[in-house]
Amino acid sequence: MTAALHAEWTKLRTLRSTAWLALAIVLATIGVGTARVAAVDTGDCPTPTTCFEDTTALALGGVVLGQAAAVALAVGAVTGEHASGSIVATLAAVPRRGRVLAAKAVVVSAVVLASGLLAVAGSLVAGRLLLPGRGFDAAHGYPPLSPTDGPTLRAAAGTVAYLGVVALLGVGVGALLRDTAAAVTGVLGLLYLFPIVAGLVADARWQDRILAWGPMTAGLAVQATVALDRQPVAPWTGLGVAAAWAAAALAAGAVTFLRRDG
Repeated sequence: MTAALHAEWTKLRTLRSTAWLALAIVLATIGVGTARVAAVDTGDCPTPTTCFEDTTALALGGVVLGQAAAVALAVGAVTGEHASGSIVATLAAVPRRGRVLAAKAVVVSAVVLASGLLAVAGSLVAGRLLLPGRGFDAAHGYPPLSPTDGPTLRAAAGTVAYLGVVALLGVGVGALLRDTAAAVTGVLGLLYLFPIVAGLVADARWQDRILAWGPMTAGLAVQATVALDRQPVAPWTGLGVAAAWAAAALAAGAVTFLRRDG
């Protein structure tokens, strides 16, 4: 397994797109999160002390865009070899296909998790610096964002883990479809479809059910730090739902990869 991991890491790090997509995860997540934080102000609330904004979730909300780069990175790591035909050489060097796919999943998720850690840290720093200027300060009952705060730590760690789950989802769908455009479209469609459908449903109970089963809407429940009882799913449960989607995709991808020629 060590040789397979080393080979997959060598292939991934030598791809020009890997560094750019990893950087895109970081910049998109921090950029959108910063814009979201800059758009709120306690002056828009009934009183400065009665705002109901989840400032942690706001700061980390850029992951909704950053995950697209994670999907592209994960899918490309799998489908690129099929497109170029180099998968033949890979399987000649490592005939055990399950080991090849497992190595790809480990290496890709490690890169995405590292990028996610930087993105989340940057988002929290941006929120900590900007929120007091928007009225969200200790004087109004909003302590600075800090990983030493339990709910904030859970939201931050959960967001990094969510990006890792999205990467595994991309690996699974990439192995299943073997086509970059189709796999990226399929994963992004799966992620963004549920909130769109929920917005078209009038019944609040069905809205919550749809949101609770979507990989993105359920997975990002881990970012919530206030009004948890009003969330469609509990934080860690929601992340588990997203992980179940990724596990199903990996299982389907693995079965397909093991049975195909090349």
